[in-house]
Amino acid sequence: MNIPVYPETNIALKGKKGLIVGIANDQSIAWGCAKAFRALGAELAVTYLNEKARKHVEPLAKALESSIFMPLDVMAEGETEKVFERIEKEWGQLDFLLHSIAFSPKDALHGRVVDVDRAGFQKTMDVSCWSFMRMAHLAEPLMKNGGTMFTMTYYGSQMVVKNYNVMGVAKAALEAAVRYIAAELGPKGIRVHAISPGPLATRAASGIPEFDELMDKAQSQAPTRSLVSIDDVGKATAFLALDGAKLITGSVLYIDGGYHIID
Repeated sequence: MNIPVYPETNIALKGKKGLIVGIANDQSIAWGCAKAFRALGAELAVTYLNEKARKHVEPLAKALESSIFMPLDVMAEGETEKVFERIEKEWGQLDFLLHSIAFSPKDALHGRVVDVDRAGFQKTMDVSCWSFMRMAHLAEPLMKNGGTMFTMTYYGSQMVVKNYNVMGVAKAALEAAVRYIAAELGPKGIRVHAISPGPLATRAASGIPEFDELMDKAQSQAPTRSLVSIDDVGKATAFLALDGAKLITGSVLYIDGGYHIID
């Protein structure tokens, strides 16, 4: 009986090119993912939110040996398009995209869903959901040989999680977008995933009230009795970019020690 010899892209990402959106610092989920992609041999483009964020992200981009390092505020007119234009000019292709950004104004996030005003709701949805849809639109023509798109979600999209509020509504919309985009782009060999990590002590999470209690609950109740790290999330996400995962698409992958199965 012959043991198969896998093509390198089944077990590594050499020659693949990916865009990483959402690194804020070395605690970011996007940083954990970027490290895993790079460890498998991928070449990465990295974005940063603004000049204030640049000083935190630039050393990480250098560690990744990123040849493309650009600002990207999805609320700034034309910035998203500029990133994809440069990728097309310099690389001519894109093999994977990681969207790891979300935002809700403080008043909207900290209040009841029923009280959120239109402006707060629109900004939450624009940054947390529509920006992924827009990036998918721009990435599609660059994924000439197929590819993988990732976005980050959370259990609060499916269940009511105290203090998650309107972000749960936005993440539910994001997960629906993943399913529809996966169906639309699947015939081109493009797969789409929502990654749902357990609670992590990231800068984004610091805006959620009583977050420490949420982490304690996750650790004590998850089947594995452990919290996830950004590296745990990164390694699992990078696996889905491999050719060996080419028939997995359109789903939410929970990386949470099994917490989501517990009542």
